[in-house]
Amino acid sequence: MLSSFRKLSKSKAGPIFAVTFLLLILASFALADISNFRQGGGLSSGTLARVGGVSLTEAEVQDVIDRQVQQLRQTNPNATRADIAGEFDAIVNALLQERTLRAYAEKHGFQVSKRLVDAEIAKIPAARGLDGRFSEQAYQQFLQQQRLTDQQIRNEITTLLLQRLMLTPVAANARIPLGVARPYASMLLEGREGEVALVPTRAFAGGPAPTEAELQRFYQQNQARYTVPEQRQLRIARIGPEQLGNVAPTEQEIAAYYNANRATYGGTEQRVISRAVVPDRAAAEQIAARAKAGGTFAAAAAPAGFSAADVSVGPQTREQLTQLAGAQVAAQVFGAASGTVIGPVQSDLGWNVVKVEAINQSAGRTLAQARAEIAERLAAEKRKNGLADLVAKVEDGIADGQSFSEVAQANRLPMLETPPLTAGGIAPSNPAFRLPAEFAQMPKFAFEIDPDDDPVVEPLPNEGGYALLAVGETRAAAPAAFASIRDRIAADFIAKRASDGARAAANAVTTALNKGASFADALKQAGRPLPAPEPLRVRRLQLQQFQGQVPPPLQMLFSLSAGKSRVVAAPEGQGYFIVKLNRIVPGDASTQPALVARVQSDFNETGSRELAQQFINAAQAELGVKRDEAAIAAAKKRLTTAQ
Repeated sequence: MLSSFRKLSKSKAGPIFAVTFLLLILASFALADISNFRQGGGLSSGTLARVGGVSLTEAEVQDVIDRQVQQLRQTNPNATRADIAGEFDAIVNALLQERTLRAYAEKHGFQVSKRLVDAEIAKIPAARGLDGRFSEQAYQQFLQQQRLTDQQIRNEITTLLLQRLMLTPVAANARIPLGVARPYASMLLEGREGEVALVPTRAFAGGPAPTEAELQRFYQQNQARYTVPEQRQLRIARIGPEQLGNVAPTEQEIAAYYNANRATYGGTEQRVISRAVVPDRAAAEQIAARAKAGGTFAAAAAPAGFSAADVSVGPQTREQLTQLAGAQVAAQVFGAASGTVIGPVQSDLGWNVVKVEAINQSAGRTLAQARAEIAERLAAEKRKNGLADLVAKVEDGIADGQSFSEVAQANRLPMLETPPLTAGGIAPSNPAFRLPAEFAQMPKFAFEIDPDDDPVVEPLPNEGGYALLAVGETRAAAPAAFASIRDRIAADFIAKRASDGARAAANAVTTALNKGASFADALKQAGRPLPAPEPLRVRRLQLQQFQGQVPPPLQMLFSLSAGKSRVVAAPEGQGYFIVKLNRIVPGDASTQPALVARVQSDFNETGSRELAQQFINAAQAELGVKRDEAAIAAAKKRLTTAQ
């Protein structure tokens, strides 16, 4: 809604200071009250920019980009740096903003103590043990999972604390008075009444056939329209399983795999358990006594503050339980009968009380029963390894100076040569040509390399193998020959003539309207029958339902003065709308307190962000910002290539 206000008042909206990549990095931290912002010199090698005495290096930008790619790969396993290339500039600017905050704090002696950082680390859920307290072991596991170091976490948290302590007082509670919000709310209630008529292009179709001179002149004036983009011929050699021959495993290989994985194919035993861990033995003995007295384990553990969900562990193998609770607990659990209450047993996390709720046993499979599954798995592994070896052989051949054809023939790879294609895979010289679906991405890859580069190996989708790709004939972008597209030029000429006629008629009608003629009389100026005008009645508030895609007639209606008319083009060359505004009905929000409150809330929210942004801007002006634009451009090129 605020964007509508800004358009109405014609003020310039400042950039919103929001750094989504930090929120992605710290999403699993669940740090309280942190949601709005991220942290913050001639320049030495590797330094992209400096704010005050704090530098931003290419390595730091790369670290953020790589973490973003890892996040993206959770939903798109094939994601690469190229997928976030459009975010590079925003990432650099945001990192500069966070370094601004850090440098400003250093300059003015504002420090974050180690105790504050430690307290925030202790709030990380993944850093807590089963007793709900901070666990160094759990914290180290968390760092490994997130591929972060302790110092990186501390730097991030320090910055977030600086944001909380420095920016929140600046930006919090930005209050826009009701007296300011009410006029804007009234503007949303403003109504406009008018009329609209369409002058369709089709009404001006026809006319004499264009002469050859007219077509030549039109072609020369519109060469950009008829320019065919650069084209490249693709040479593709498929590297697939069919080049590997027989990859079926032998009986000896199947038997060896079965014997090496008897733990998988043999019988398994799981114990369904309930478990409580407390820091002292006395509390554990009380839980054990209540559990042995009867009733559910959850009821026995409840007085110690545990819920049913807290104590329910579920089925565990001996290996899983050993990893969870230690070898001593696992040994006693797997040596007990169903229904037995075990403990207290001490482990690294405290005193354990465990109840064996049930014992689940599954029968194993014989070699004959598992043979098909093992054979399929071994064949897939052989295919994968064989393809990797074949790709390495192909790449070695290219590195040794062999040509595309020589490598393809030496390795019996089927070859395909396309006609010259655009980057979109279209063959202007052969419109009926279609690349096989598995090669759909090859034109994109072909336009990412230099035509003189050596052939490259690219993966095929859905693990379908690989393709050796080389660029053959290259055609520079140039206008298509007149003779080859004469029919298209003629059609475009006729369409342009009809459009020009419709626009001239619409302008004549608008001129008559602005001189005071009625809509019906003005339409007669077109010289041919046109559709009658239709009424328009709309409130400004209703424009929000179009979510930024407001139809052109409605946009025009709210830019006119009462009694005025104007022409606006209809989409897709349909013709031209003539819009006339008859009446403006002022809005009155005095009876709409809910709307006024909503407007005020929107202003307050954006006001807070803009205050924070202005603080950062002022800090940068005080500290001074040095940017090495050449280094930033080079880093962008290096860090946004597909990896």
